[in-house]
Amino acid sequence: MKTELFTFCDFAQENGGKLTVVGTFDTIIAREFPCTHPLLSVVIRLRFDIWEFGRHVFHVESRDLDGAALVAPVDGTLEVRGAGNATAVSHVVFNVSGVRFAGPGVINLSLHVDEKEIASIPLYVRKG
Repeated sequence: MKTELFTFCDFAQENGGKLTVVGTFDTIIAREFPCTHPLLSVVIRLRFDIWEFGRHVFHVESRDLDGAALVAPVDGTLEVRGAGNATAVSHVVFNVSGVRFAGPGVINLSLHVDEKEIASIPLYVRKG
């Protein structure tokens, strides 16, 4: 399994196996704190080899530098099926609205598949 895409963005959707990703970012700049970010999307694209086809469980969680969760974890399953190819992709797209940031810092979003962490990305929150 390979992580081909794991990012924050302004908007994302999956339609018939195609991903639309708009405005990918890793930094939010706020004029003052506390602040609320109205909406962000998280996009994950995983590629599985033929011997990995089947059911997989995923878990996405956020933590700040003190270990506190920013938003509730996201859990789900992926049913990976091939279409006659040696690999197949699965997409996970979810939206998070009304995220409140008390102050500047770093939030880490980690992706676990089948109880193993396979990727993580930072979200930097800065004053500007």
